Amino acid sequence: MATAQPPRNCLILGAAGRDFHDFNVFFRDHPGYRVVAFTAAQIPYIDHRTYPASLCGPRYPQGIPIFPEAELPRLIRDHGVDDVFFCYSDVTHQHVMHLASVAVAAGASFHLLGPRDTMLAAQRPVVAVLGARTGAGKSTITRYLAQALRAAGRRPVAVRHPMPYGGFDRPVQRYATQEDVLGAGITVEEMEEYQQHVDQGGVVYSGTDYRQILERAQAEGDILLWDGGNNDMPFFRPDLSITVLDPLRPGEEDRYYPGEANVRSADILVVNKTNVAGEDQVQRCVRAAARLNPAARVVLMASVESVDRPELVRGKEVLVVEDGPSVTHGGLRDAVGARAARLLGARPVDPRPYAVGSIGEAYARFPHLGAVLPALGYTPGQLRELEQSINAVPCAAVLLGTPANLGRVLEIHRPVARVGFQARDVAHPHLKDIVLERLAQLVR
Repeated sequence: MATAQPPRNCLILGAAGRDFHDFNVFFRDHPGYRVVAFTAAQIPYIDHRTYPASLCGPRYPQGIPIFPEAELPRLIRDHGVDDVFFCYSDVTHQHVMHLASVAVAAGASFHLLGPRDTMLAAQRPVVAVLGARTGAGKSTITRYLAQALRAAGRRPVAVRHPMPYGGFDRPVQRYATQEDVLGAGITVEEMEEYQQHVDQGGVVYSGTDYRQILERAQAEGDILLWDGGNNDMPFFRPDLSITVLDPLRPGEEDRYYPGEANVRSADILVVNKTNVAGEDQVQRCVRAAARLNPAARVVLMASVESVDRPELVRGKEVLVVEDGPSVTHGGLRDAVGARAARLLGARPVDPRPYAVGSIGEAYARFPHLGAVLPALGYTPGQLRELEQSINAVPCAAVLLGTPANLGRVLEIHRPVARVGFQARDVAHPHLKDIVLERLAQLVR
C-alpha cells in the first residue's frame, strides 16, 4: 500500500488581498500543502504581522506569519519551501517572472492560481468590473452601473476587492452610511473606495472571508457588482465581465498581470476617460482591445469631474491631494484632482518641499509623482504625517481629488473643496443598456 505523501511546504507572495482569499478557498483545507508564510509588497505596514489563527482554521493554530517580499530567498531556504505561489496584482509581466527566477534559483517551483481554483459560484447574477491597470476608473463604472440598475428596479449590492489594511480580524465588512465608514477605523485607501458607494446611497461589502461575504451580499441584493481592486481578477465567477482600459496609458493593456487576462476574458471592454485623453490615445486602446479580444464589445465612456465648492479653487493657488494608489503604484503623475484644478484655472502648489515623514519618502519611492500629494494614511502615525504635510503647504485652499472625505478625519487648516467624478456615455448604445440587455438573458 502506498504511503501518504507529506504536504508540500509553500509560500504565498501577496499584498494583503488576493493572497488571503486564495489561502481561504484553496490552501486552508488542502491536505497537499502547508503554508509556511505570506510575503507582503505594495502596501506598507503589512509585513511582520500575522494572518490570524481565527481565519486560518485548525491546521494553523498559531496563524501564519507575514514577511517582506525581499526576504524570499531566505524564506525558501529556512522553511524548506517547495512551492511559491504568486497572488497579487498590477505588476508587469517582467516583475512576475523576476520573482519566478528568484524562486527557481532558490530551489522552489513557481505557480499562478487560475479562476477554477479561486472563484466562488454565486446564486445571484454577478457583474464584474475589472481593470487593465489601477486607476482606470473601475469604481466609477461600478457606481454608474449601480445607479442604472437601481433605476431599472433592481437591488444591486457592491462587493469590493479586499483592502484589510486596518486589520485582518473582520471577515465581513458592510458599509451603508457615513458613520459606517468613518467609525470603522479603516485606512484612507479603504475610505476612498467605500465612501463612493455610500455617497450615492449604495451598500458595499468587503473583508477577508469572501465565502461569508458572498452569503451576506446575495441575501441582500438581487445582483452582485464586483468592484475590482488594482487590476485583479474577481473572486466570484462572473456572468458578465467588464474590463476598463485607460487611454492615458495606452500600450499597457498587454504588459501587466493580471490585467491582460482581464482584457482577454472580458465580455465588454470600456475605454474610459475619452474626454481627457487624445483621440490618438483612445484609438490605440480601441485597437489593442480588438487585437487582444476581438469577441468583446468595445464601449467608449467619459469620466467627468465636478468640484463641490469651485469658488475656493478658481484662479487660486491650491494644494491638490490625489487618490493614493492611482499616483503611487498605479504610475500616474497626477489624476482627477489636478485636472479639475487646471479646468478652474487654479495654480497647484508643489507639495514636495513640505511633505514630512513617510509622505515625503513616497516621492523617492515613486519618482514619477508630479506636483500633487498622495493621500496615504495606512496607520495613525501616517495620517498625522499626512495632516502635517497638508497644513505645511502655503496655499489658498486644499482640493481633494481623493474620494475619501479627509476633512472628516483630519484637521485641515485651510478651506477644503472636493472633486467628484461620474462616468458618462459618449456613444450609442449606452453601456447600461448593453448590461441590462445581457442581464435580462440570464436565468437564475
